[in-house]
Amino acid sequence: MAQVFDRSSNALARMSLVLTGLIVIALGVALNQLQRSPWVTKQGQRPDQPVPFSHKHHVEGLGLQCQYCHTQVEKAAYAGIPPTKTCINCHAQIWTNAEYLEPVRQSWATGASIQWIRVHDLPDFVYFSHDIHVNKGIGCASCHGRVDEMPLMYQQNTLQMEWCLNCHRNPAVNLRPTSEIYNMAWQGPSTDKPVWCATTGAAGPTAGAVSCTTVDPSGKGPEMAALQAPGAASGTVSDAPAASGVVIPASYQKFTGQMELGKYLTAQYHIRTPNELSSCETCHR
Repeated sequence: MAQVFDRSSNALARMSLVLTGLIVIALGVALNQLQRSPWVTKQGQRPDQPVPFSHKHHVEGLGLQCQYCHTQVEKAAYAGIPPTKTCINCHAQIWTNAEYLEPVRQSWATGASIQWIRVHDLPDFVYFSHDIHVNKGIGCASCHGRVDEMPLMYQQNTLQMEWCLNCHRNPAVNLRPTSEIYNMAWQGPSTDKPVWCATTGAAGPTAGAVSCTTVDPSGKGPEMAALQAPGAASGTVSDAPAASGVVIPASYQKFTGQMELGKYLTAQYHIRTPNELSSCETCHR
């Protein structure tokens, strides 16, 4: 009986299997790159807002603090979008006839909210709380980037689960003193610019547990005079407001690297272990 398939059919079958496998792999790589691309994550995109609000002008130029507009950032899950009244506090006096501020004036006159487009928008199944991150030493710039240098707001990071987990698995990389949370230019300690920290022994919020300074506590310059607490004993310094009455012992530790400082703050801020921070229920409720 004559053979139905030629001897070369075996080679063709092997080649087709290899080719199919390569196509599947290439398709998987392409889809993986697609779901990480700005087309999906919206990273770097600047949506058209009703009003072209410039964070660079208001933060870097005028020196407004983040909390002036985002009033809930330290005590609620959401930082909050400022109401029109916050804008009118200033713009009832300045730029009152600017054409691009017409939506603000209309909102104030009618009571209708300005329809801002959310830039950092997490999926509904993800629970993210601003207050716990802010009060545990995560600065605004760690997630939102250098907002003070953005004429138009955009999403600097992917906000994907992988990005969140990278921080949760090693939070020390991003931790900073709570006094530097709103300092957009904070770069962490280095050999040239060390940071000194000490525990305060104070109970209550995390912010009162540690005091850090970029001024050498052993020095006796004008900077240290500003840090000297009223009525404090010799050798005792504090970078807390004078009205608080918090006095810090002179047992400062010097840090010249971010990981070194981060591990210290991890212990002082009572941050959970990486395994606990990476558990599903941390973000998915």
